[in-house]
Amino acid sequence: QVQLVESGGGLVQAGGSLRLSCAASGRTFSSYAMGWFRQAPGKEREFVAAISWSGGSTYYADSVKGRFTISRDNAKNTVYLQMNSLKPEDTAVYYCAAAPTGWVVYDYWGQGTQVTVSS
Repeated sequence: QVQLVESGGGLVQAGGSLRLSCAASGRTFSSYAMGWFRQAPGKEREFVAAISWSGGSTYYADSVKGRFTISRDNAKNTVYLQMNSLKPEDTAVYYCAAAPTGWVVYDYWGQGTQVTVSS
């Protein structure tokens, strides 16, 4: 079992930056791929970014490529999402998730953290 707790959300003006953190419990964190997802009001949850267990591979949605950076610190059981050049359309609840195998199926989810970007 892995428990995930996100933090770092808030209100920021367009063009600003935020860094989200996701703290994980459990000794198997370092063996899981991790991902960030988001859900805006009235929309389906969508993929934002993912990182391999080692941190050696990362993937991004086209909408955030070049602006967001996912990273992890396995010694701290934490995954991060650095968000720069934020846009109003980035407003959403952001969730981190853990995938025990592969990149597609995420079995563990956090409770989410709200990010609001004002224009």
